[in-house]
Amino acid sequence: MQRRRHTLIELSAEEDSTSYKTGREGGRQTLSMLCCCARMLVTPGITAIEYAHRRSELARQLPKNGIAVVPAADLKFKSGSVFYEFHQNSDFFYLTGFNEPEALVIIEKTGPGDDHAFHLYCRPKDPKAELWEGARSGIQAAQDVFNADETGDINAVQERLPQLLRNAGTIYTDIPGSAKSKSSFSRYFRGSTPTADTFGRLLEPHAVKPLRPLLNDLRVIKSDSEITLMREIGQKSGRAITDAMRQHFYSEKDLWSFLEYSFRKQGCDGSAYVPVIAGGHHALSIHYVRNDDVLKDDQLVLVDAGGEYGGYITDITRSWPVGGKFSSAERDLYEVILKVQRSCLSMCREDANTTLDKLHGIAEEGLRDGLKQIGFDMSGNALPKLFPHHLGHHVGLDVHDAPGYPRSEQLKAGHCITIEPGIYVPDDDRWPKHFRGMGIRVEDSVCVQESAPFILTTEAAKEVVDIEALRA
Repeated sequence: MQRRRHTLIELSAEEDSTSYKTGREGGRQTLSMLCCCARMLVTPGITAIEYAHRRSELARQLPKNGIAVVPAADLKFKSGSVFYEFHQNSDFFYLTGFNEPEALVIIEKTGPGDDHAFHLYCRPKDPKAELWEGARSGIQAAQDVFNADETGDINAVQERLPQLLRNAGTIYTDIPGSAKSKSSFSRYFRGSTPTADTFGRLLEPHAVKPLRPLLNDLRVIKSDSEITLMREIGQKSGRAITDAMRQHFYSEKDLWSFLEYSFRKQGCDGSAYVPVIAGGHHALSIHYVRNDDVLKDDQLVLVDAGGEYGGYITDITRSWPVGGKFSSAERDLYEVILKVQRSCLSMCREDANTTLDKLHGIAEEGLRDGLKQIGFDMSGNALPKLFPHHLGHHVGLDVHDAPGYPRSEQLKAGHCITIEPGIYVPDDDRWPKHFRGMGIRVEDSVCVQESAPFILTTEAAKEVVDIEALRA
C-alpha cells in the first residue's frame, strides 16, 4: 500500500501559475513538475486536473464521513478463454481515466467542502501476465499518472477495505450483489461466493445509498473539454456516414463493414455501439442489429451509427434511398420528419426553458400535423403506433448517458442530447398504401448552449438534395 498527500485538486486562479491548492493541507506547492502533471492528458482531450476536479465535485456532494465505492468493469468472455474487447465502467472511467479491469476507486470524505482522499487499487505489474495480456499500468502509475493518494494491490484489498469502511458514515455504491464473474476480485465485491468477508457483508452495519444519482448530476453537464472532444467525434463520424452515402453496397453487412472501417480511418477507436443497418422493412424494428440482409434499389436504408474516441461517443441516424433517388412518398415522409427535427434542434438552448419531455411533446404535435397533410389518419392511437420511442436522450461516455437522469429536468448549457424523431409505418391497411413498410429516422447529437444549439454531428448530410447528389 502506498500513500501520499493530495497535490492535484485545484489549479490556482492564474492558469499560467505553477501553484496548486492541496486538498488536505491547504498549503501552496509551486513545483513546475506538478503543473506539467496536472495539464497532462490522461485520456484524449481530458487532463489530470479535470479528473481531479470531478473527484472533488463528487466529494463535495458526500456527507460527513461519506465514502463512494466504484469498481472497474470486468473482462467479459464470449466463450471459454475467448474474451470480448474490454469496456470500462463509465462511472469509474469518469472519475479516473483508468482503463483496465480489476480495479477499485474509493472517494473518502476527509473534511469540509471537497476535502477527500482518492484511493485507487489495481493489478500490480506482472511480467508473466503481461507477456500474454500486454502492459499493465501497475501500482506506481496509479499514483504517478492517475494521482491517487493511496494505492495498492487489488488482490489484497479485502484486507484494507474493512479498515476504510469501519469509520464510514453513509456508503454510496452501485455494486450489485448478484452478478457472477470469473475474477476473485469481482466475486469478493459482488458476493457471488458465500464467504463471510464479501463486500455485501461489510456493508451491513452501514447506511448504503445509490451512487448513480450523484454522478448523474455531474456527468450530464459536460465541460468545455468534453464538448470539444464530442464535437471531434461527431465530425469524424458524420464524415464517415456521408462517405457511406457516396457508395453502393450489396448488403447491410457490407455497409456495416464500411462504417466500422471508416470510423477507425477517421481517427475513432471504433463504433460506439452495434449499429442499425436496416434496409426496407427492417427499419420498422427500432433496434434491428442483425444487419445481414440484401439491400434493394427500391428501398430506403436506415443507418443508426456513431464512433467512439477516448471513451466518448456520438449518436447519428440517417435514412437514404438505396437506388439513389427518393420516391415521391419517401420524400414526403422524410421531409415531415426532417422539418420536426430541425424545429426541435433549434430549441436545444437554455433560454428556451424546455425539457426533453416538452420537446417530445412538440415533436409529437409536429409529426401529427405533418402526417395529416400527407394523407395519414391520425385518430386514436395512431401517433404512438407510428412514433413509439422518445425524441431523445443524453449522450457522453454512454450512448444513453447518465442512465436514470429524468427527461423532465430542464435543459441546461452543457447538456449533450440527441434529437431523433422517426416514423415507422406498419404494413397494414390502416395506413396509406404508398407509405407502408417505410421506416425513417433522422438523428443528431447536439450540445445545449445558453442561446443557441451546438450541433455536434453536422457533417452527416441530411437534406434531400444533398443526399441525392451524393447518391448520384
